[in-house]
Amino acid sequence: MRTGPEPNAIVAALPAVTPFVGPEALERQMGAPFHLRLGANESLFGPSPRALAAMQSAAVGGYLYNDPEGFDLRSEIARVEEVSLENVCLGAGIDDLLLLTCRAFLQPGRVAVTSLGGYPTFNYAVAGCGGSIYSVAYRSDAVDVEGLAEAAQRTGATLVYLANPDNPSGSFASRSSVEGLRSELPAGCLLILDEAYADFVPRSERPVFDPEDPQVVRMRTFSKAHGMAGLRVGYALGPSSLMGLYEKIRLHFAVNIVAQAGALASLRDPEHVARVVGQMPSIRDFLSAECRKLGLSTLPSFTNFVNVDLGSPERSLRLLQELQRRGVFVRRPFAEPLNRCIRVTLAPIPTMQAFILELEAALGALGS
Repeated sequence: MRTGPEPNAIVAALPAVTPFVGPEALERQMGAPFHLRLGANESLFGPSPRALAAMQSAAVGGYLYNDPEGFDLRSEIARVEEVSLENVCLGAGIDDLLLLTCRAFLQPGRVAVTSLGGYPTFNYAVAGCGGSIYSVAYRSDAVDVEGLAEAAQRTGATLVYLANPDNPSGSFASRSSVEGLRSELPAGCLLILDEAYADFVPRSERPVFDPEDPQVVRMRTFSKAHGMAGLRVGYALGPSSLMGLYEKIRLHFAVNIVAQAGALASLRDPEHVARVVGQMPSIRDFLSAECRKLGLSTLPSFTNFVNVDLGSPERSLRLLQELQRRGVFVRRPFAEPLNRCIRVTLAPIPTMQAFILELEAALGALGS
């Protein structure tokens, strides 16, 4: 009998899981589509019209390979971020960059520190390299930044992951607290600062680091405020030595020709992102006010989503299931104490009004 090669022992021992169950998989299970898609924190305002035009034009040349260096896009990122070209690396979203980071630095048995409810793709990447996750519980519904620093020191961590603003809590750690975390890192430890939602926070409030700091890598994406989640474009900002390490192992054609063109055009249309970001406070206020009318509270948020507090994990799970039955896709944080909530993506007011009607009906069904 013929047999194939033995798989990598680390990979063979992993459970058959993926970081996320997509709404499409849920639709297949239910046998019906969602009519409200408010669970993945995509921008329901869409991309910049300039980005759409650029992508349509680039698609005509899709028979050609994309620039593997992404030179034009990286150059524009470097200009906007006020760093050198050598401090920028492209990736197919932050997920891709997290995988690269773990592959570059984690050896079997080494420790990575993250918050208990942190982005599942990071845990997925750590497991795939044979690393060990140490999770720090939330404190007052927010990331415990001091706890991350203490855990890194105690475990001798190789990596510390912080999403700021945080998903799924929506909380934001101040500039001083994040810079304090950096100062407390043990030698040989890298801080991964996931800034997927940073566009929703004024630039003046974000932490500042020397781009050549050997212990910090910042990761940004076009999936949120830029409205390009399905195009898969992200970038890392960090020391040239680290970016050079990524260059040795990254998939050089990962950010395709259409995605590069769209991201470049979006960066050159900052007014679009400003319009999207500018609407978030009033939409958050609208959703919070409508929830209060239904006897519910919401958590503070610095992002394009809001957590609606149902009071208990059991009630939030029942509501999630009832909303799905009604064709509404939202998500529920898995970690305590946030698992008492459902997480709702912010969208234009008419969509939010439609959600409130479904929420009221779902609550009524639970009550009956």
